[in-house]
Amino acid sequence: MHMIHKAGDKMYVDFTGEKLYIVDKETGEIIAVEVFVAILGASQLTYVEATASQKKEDFIMACENALHYFQGVPSAIVPDNLKSAVTKSSKYEPTVNETFADFAEHYQTAILPARAYHPRDKALVEGAVKIVYSRIYTAIDNKTFFSIEELNHAIGQELVVYNGKLITGRNFSRREQFEEVERAALMPLPLFRYEFKKQQILTVIKNGHICLSTDKHYYSVPYRYISKKVKVIYSPTTVEIYYRYELIASHNRIKSPYNYTTVTEHMASAHRFVSEWTPEKFIKWAAAIHPDVQLFITNILERKKHPEQSYKSCMGVLSFEKKVGRDRLIKACQRALGYGIYNYKIIQNILDNKMDQFSDDEKQEQLAIPAHENIRGEDYYQ
Repeated sequence: MHMIHKAGDKMYVDFTGEKLYIVDKETGEIIAVEVFVAILGASQLTYVEATASQKKEDFIMACENALHYFQGVPSAIVPDNLKSAVTKSSKYEPTVNETFADFAEHYQTAILPARAYHPRDKALVEGAVKIVYSRIYTAIDNKTFFSIEELNHAIGQELVVYNGKLITGRNFSRREQFEEVERAALMPLPLFRYEFKKQQILTVIKNGHICLSTDKHYYSVPYRYISKKVKVIYSPTTVEIYYRYELIASHNRIKSPYNYTTVTEHMASAHRFVSEWTPEKFIKWAAAIHPDVQLFITNILERKKHPEQSYKSCMGVLSFEKKVGRDRLIKACQRALGYGIYNYKIIQNILDNKMDQFSDDEKQEQLAIPAHENIRGEDYYQ
């Protein structure tokens, strides 16, 4: 069947069967490299690039470079059934590789895999491959290249010549036909290039985070997903976390090992409360009860080398407001200030023994040191 190609409709892509070679400068080893070919249906403008492999990273990068070479995006990309493009081939509904599908979505184009064992579905690119052998391979055949970059520079120079030559039997070149009929039909390129994404299946640990092993950095997940298995898709700049195809968390990627990126809303209410503990929070809380309570809490905080050492003591003291009432807590703090002792235990003892309810005389009696034969007097050290 004669195929009529609509301008801006399809870009056909494939790898050549024959490889090119580069030489390792240090070892002299000859390294085979793959050659990617892309061609637009209507104008037959062709793009060629050497890649390290046919893996999806190299394949997707080559497809993206082709789109930028053409300076526009066609309605569909037609690949062969290589694994980097198609996970499972099918006569009716092939399964497109998830990363390749994400790439296509970024460029707002579709993927239309050719049928397996049907070379006529991609006859245009098959023909382009044969021409690449005769026009480009032969032109660089006797040259030695020490890197893929050098090789691609030489391919690029030959590509300019190839696309600028008149098509056999026509009075125009591929480049001229592209400029006249196809450039305007292509969709515009997005503002940013595609960021290649990788994925991992991870379990949310008990503290409500996942650990991205690549960076050894921890990212928070809503606490209800603790112990669940989630899919983590990450690019050089973002980390997205999915549970059953639903996006449940998104973070900027931070390559800082053994550190945490935490969204407050992801934490359980109790954890969130603890994470917000600061000296200022406790002092403000105490001031709302009574100035003497504020003074007692301030003394607790000041008597530790690090404020966090006293957070639990402060929390314990202030929690007595609910247990015994505001008035008793105020009196207990006032009595403890008189003793010059600043910790949770003194408040607990005062309240347990109801010393906050004693009169001043009873207070002095409680503070008096009992006589005891084992207690040394002041004359002992004379």
